[in-house]
Amino acid sequence: MRKLPNAKGRARTVRPRLELSKPTAALMRKLEVMPGAVSKPMSAPRASTPGVLIYKVMGKMFAILSLRGIENVILKCDPNLAHVLREQYAGVGHRSHLDRRYWISVNLDADVPTDEVARLAEHSYGLVCSNLTRKQKAELAAMTPTASRKRQVPHS
Repeated sequence: MRKLPNAKGRARTVRPRLELSKPTAALMRKLEVMPGAVSKPMSAPRASTPGVLIYKVMGKMFAILSLRGIENVILKCDPNLAHVLREQYAGVGHRSHLDRRYWISVNLDADVPTDEVARLAEHSYGLVCSNLTRKQKAELAAMTPTASRKRQVPHS
């Protein structure tokens, strides 16, 4: 962090800007436009920049995007699909305390294609939305543009 003078001559703290790779920035844009998705930056106590962004819909987590170190995203996944993906791609594994049956870690610099990562992010969002209550689904539908409601908000 640097100290720079502001318009009144007082020192202000300037945090270093975080440089993201193209796949990470593209995935971040994709996650942020999902209806009802809210991101919360999380960092270590003494860190100047956030380490991860946690994405939630209606208070339920569907993605954790790592911003520093190894660029990866942790997504909710169907257990059968998770098993297939781990066998198919070297960049899909497990990296957190979350249940390995339902959560996968996708390394954004590995062999997983960008469009596959985007599809998995939508799959994760869909899984979480499908488990919402009727009231939560109605609230989410009210936030969603009418053209995409049918496609993005699963109803059970």
